[in-house]
Amino acid sequence: MEGWRMDDLSILVVDDEAVIRDGLRRILDGKSFRVETCSSGHVAIELLQQKDFGLIITDLKMPGMNGIEVLKAVKALQPDVPVIMITGYAAVDTAVNAMQHGAVDYIAKPFTPEQILDKVERALEQRTVMLDDIYLRKQIISCHGFHQFIGESKEMQKVYHRIMHVAATNSTVLITGESGTGKELAARAIHENSPRKEKPFVAVDCSSLAETLLESELFGHVKGSFTGALQTKTGLFKIADGGTLFLDEVSNISLSTQAKLLRALQERKITPIGGTQLVPIDIHLVAATNKNLRTMANEGSFREDLFFRLNIIPIELPRLHDRKQDIPILIRHFLKKYTAEIGKEIRGVAPDVLSFLENYAYPGNVRELENMIERAVVLAESDIIRNEDLELWDSNDSSSYEMIEHIPLNAEELKEMKRHIRDHAIESLESVFVRNALERSNWNVTRAAEETGILRPNFQSMMKKLGISVKGEH
Repeated sequence: MEGWRMDDLSILVVDDEAVIRDGLRRILDGKSFRVETCSSGHVAIELLQQKDFGLIITDLKMPGMNGIEVLKAVKALQPDVPVIMITGYAAVDTAVNAMQHGAVDYIAKPFTPEQILDKVERALEQRTVMLDDIYLRKQIISCHGFHQFIGESKEMQKVYHRIMHVAATNSTVLITGESGTGKELAARAIHENSPRKEKPFVAVDCSSLAETLLESELFGHVKGSFTGALQTKTGLFKIADGGTLFLDEVSNISLSTQAKLLRALQERKITPIGGTQLVPIDIHLVAATNKNLRTMANEGSFREDLFFRLNIIPIELPRLHDRKQDIPILIRHFLKKYTAEIGKEIRGVAPDVLSFLENYAYPGNVRELENMIERAVVLAESDIIRNEDLELWDSNDSSSYEMIEHIPLNAEELKEMKRHIRDHAIESLESVFVRNALERSNWNVTRAAEETGILRPNFQSMMKKLGISVKGEH
C-alpha cells in the first residue's frame, strides 16, 4: 500500500445486494482501506459530489440506475477515479461494453478475496501513475497563471499550450470565440506569462464606446482639440506602454479608426487627436472578437490589411458544448464559489440535473453556466440543487426559450428539454424545434420527421397545433 495517497485508500462499493456490500467491506477493511457502501446508483452520485474516492466498485445489474450509468456519472464527476465492474455474467460482450465506457477492469461473481484484492491493487497502481502525470500538468498550469481558467479537456490544453508559446513574444494575437468563452481571461493569461507582466494590462471594450470617444480613448487628445476637450488626455496606448493592450470586440471599430490602428501597429507610434507630435509606444497588442473578421473583410466592413496584422497568432477558444468533460469541474468550482459567497451549505446537484447540465448546449458558454449555478444556489431550498432551482426560463416571458437559442435536434432532446422548463414555454420550445427541423431538411416534412425520430403523422400534428405550414413558411 506504500506510495498511495490517502484518498486513494477510500473505496466506494455500489451494489443492491447487501451480502455483496458486506462481503466486500470485510475483505477491504482487512487491508486498511476506508470503505463506504450504498445500495443504489442515485445515492452513489450524491456521495461522489460530496467527497473524493480512490476507487469505485459497482455492480452492473441494479434496479433504477445500472452499473454503466454509474460508470458514466463517475467519469463525469471524478474522471480520474478507476471503476471496477462486478457482473454475474462473465460474457465477453459485457466486459467489453464496460471497458468501452471507461471501466479499468471487471470481475465475475462469485469471486474470492484474493481475486478482488488483486483487481483493486492493479487499479490503484494505474491511478497512481495517472495522478502523477495529472499533478505535474496542474502544477505547470498553476505556475503559469492559468488558475482562472477552469478545465482539463484536451481542447483547453491546446489553448494553454498556445498561450505559453505566444506569451514570450511581441507578436499580435487575435483571440476568437463565442461570447462567454473567456477571451479576456486568455488575454490576461498571456500578459501574466509574458516578460511584460510587471507592466500594465489595459483592457478596452470597443463595443461600448462611440467612434469619436473610442479614438480619443485609444490615442488620447490634446486640450482644445474638439468641443469638450477641456484638458489633455493620455490615450490607452500610452497608458499600456511597456505592457499589454487588450482590445475586446475589435470588430466594432469603425473603418476610419481601423486605419489609425493599423498605422499605429505598423509604425509603433501614435498621434493624439489634435496633436502634431508622434508618440512612440511599446505594447503587446491582443485583440478579441466573437465575429468572423475574415468574412467581414471579404464584405468590406473590416480592413483586410488590419485583419492580417491582427491575426499573426490566432487563438480560438472552444465552446463549452465542445468540451463537455469540463462541465462537472466547472459546476463544482461555481458551487464552491457561490455557496461561500452566499453562505449556504449545498452538497451538490441531483443526478438528473447533472445529466441535463452535461447535455445542455450553453449558447452563453461558461458565463451562462456560472449564472445558472449562482441562481440555483440562491433559489435552492435544500442542500441539493434540483430542477426547479435552475429556472432556465423567465416565468413572465413565453418566448424566452427562443432568446436562449438552444435548439433540440431530435425527439429525445426535446423530451429532455421539456422536463426542465415551465409549462408556458413548452409551445415556444416545440415551435423552435419544428421550424429548425424543417429548415435543416429544406422544408421536407418526411425528412424532418425521420431526422428527429418522430413519426410523420405525429410531426404533422405538431405542425398543425403550432400553426406551422410548409406552404406558408417555405
